[in-house]
Amino acid sequence: MCGDEHVCHELVRSELLGTVGPGPAGGDWREQLERVLTAYTAMLFEHPTLARSALTARPSGPHYLNLIETLPALLDEGGVPPAQAAWGVDLLLQHATATAAEHVEEVSEEDWDALRRTLTGMSDRTHPRIAALGGALLAGAPKERLSWAFRALIAGIERTAAPDRPRGDTA
Repeated sequence: MCGDEHVCHELVRSELLGTVGPGPAGGDWREQLERVLTAYTAMLFEHPTLARSALTARPSGPHYLNLIETLPALLDEGGVPPAQAAWGVDLLLQHATATAAEHVEEVSEEDWDALRRTLTGMSDRTHPRIAALGGALLAGAPKERLSWAFRALIAGIERTAAPDRPRGDTA
């Protein structure tokens, strides 16, 4: 039996990360990258207690290192410069982890309905942007929204240069 909850979570997460791999070959590098990130997010969704701890844990096990190796390799395949790939890995994993952690506690349909009514019932005088967007703010299935988010992040990582010399770099 494990005595430290964080150590236990890390051991379990490390083992479960072994199920997250590059996935089947096929498709371009973006599609492969999205599949890996979706598998990582799905693994956290399947184990909700790990999702929140993953926000603060600093994993270092072999399966985590394999995941970290896979992500920049795929970005490199797409011609993403190394500094952008390095910073992008952090951003992509943060989004995946935060998405899973946000959904640890399931929101009831009643709560979703109340939120939908609030957003679609906004006055265009007081909240014109919310009134204009209305239902679009909550539209789309979770899988569609996750896929869109990963594609948007990947596109941004491709196009946004990392600073020449990151803060904290003493070289």
